[in-house]
Amino acid sequence: MTDDLLARHRAVLPSWMPLYYAEPIELVSGSGRRVTDAQGRSYLDFFGGVLTNMIGYDIPEIREAVERQLATGIVHTSTLYLIRQQVELAEKIAQRSGIPDARVFFTNSGTEANEAALLVATNHRRSHQVLAVRNSYHGRSYAAMGVTGNRNWSASGLNPLQVAWLHSGDRVRGLLARLSPDEQVDAAVEDLREVLATQTAGDVAALIAEPIQGVGGFVHPPDGLFAGWKKVLDEHGILFIADEVQTGWGRTGEHFWGYQAHGVTPDLLTFAKGIGNGFALAGVVGRAEVLESVAAISFSTFGGNPISTAAGNAVLDYLLEHDLQANAARVGAILADGLRSAVGGLDCVAEVRGKGLMLGVEFVRPGTSEPDPALTNRVFEAAREGGLLAGKGGLHGNVLRMGPPLTLTEEEAREGLAILVDAIRSCAGVAA
Repeated sequence: MTDDLLARHRAVLPSWMPLYYAEPIELVSGSGRRVTDAQGRSYLDFFGGVLTNMIGYDIPEIREAVERQLATGIVHTSTLYLIRQQVELAEKIAQRSGIPDARVFFTNSGTEANEAALLVATNHRRSHQVLAVRNSYHGRSYAAMGVTGNRNWSASGLNPLQVAWLHSGDRVRGLLARLSPDEQVDAAVEDLREVLATQTAGDVAALIAEPIQGVGGFVHPPDGLFAGWKKVLDEHGILFIADEVQTGWGRTGEHFWGYQAHGVTPDLLTFAKGIGNGFALAGVVGRAEVLESVAAISFSTFGGNPISTAAGNAVLDYLLEHDLQANAARVGAILADGLRSAVGGLDCVAEVRGKGLMLGVEFVRPGTSEPDPALTNRVFEAAREGGLLAGKGGLHGNVLRMGPPLTLTEEEAREGLAILVDAIRSCAGVAA
């Protein structure tokens, strides 16, 4: 058998699973916010396994919690038996969710969490009509893909739901991009009313929306838009699902959940990624009246298993004890302010956007709003050469995405900023 891992990967895994970089790398060890590849090269990680390694790598408190559970010999029991770690984590999440009389159902991934939320909402409303947002991403399963408004990630046009689409918060292009924030909110609310009147039968089950669109390139609407939408939804009894798979747990810095920037409370909230810090853990939390709307037995075999919830309890405790939300706001400001100052004025940079430690830089052809994915890829590769791992995204693949662990230090933020600025300026042909 060859030692060429890339060749072996291509021989047994599907071609539609992308690999980053012209020369893909294997990460073999990690500590804090740094990882090392198989060639011994160290990188500062600004993507965290797609915003999943939220606390970082090799964190003693999390490792020890998992080892304690492993030492009991119980890795899995199924939810047919009481699981202490699961109950304890559900209590914490329900309390932090902001949703009154909350219930929690655990799954393995954000896709499954969103699928569960859609199941609950459509059962509760007895309707398969759903509102979703253009440029969104909610997962790779049948219904979750059906409410994904990004063609690059919609692997099938088949859909069990009847979906009507609302405008996103894109400030670079689109019908609402030319408007001020207040005007954009008013126009989006008017659009919602028109969509309900023209594209639905009226008895819509739910609206599902990300406070900040992850795969969509960290596009987000003006604060307060969800409140405008929610007022209209409430008039019709339509549920609101906040997809917090990427925005949750204080990542935006200003709030614990992204929905809180809008002054509303969702009926259902989905979570995943960071809460497991690499262990498979996700779920949906919602009002008991809504979450109890499943008329038959349903459970997730591995969802909320003893190992993942042991990790989840340790992650959430660490997050709160170290006030990582405040850290996200502080170090995120270093990155955002630094990027806007150093490269925000370049004619190839359309926008530096995001909140906290969820930041994106959108690249365009100079002097236009035409996406430039080629430049984005050059910057992406140059950042890796400089010792920094980032991500990519956006509808046109022209957004550099950054979602470092929330434990990122100010010194590391400045180190990563310097690498990013150098990569952007050099790839854009700007003298140092």
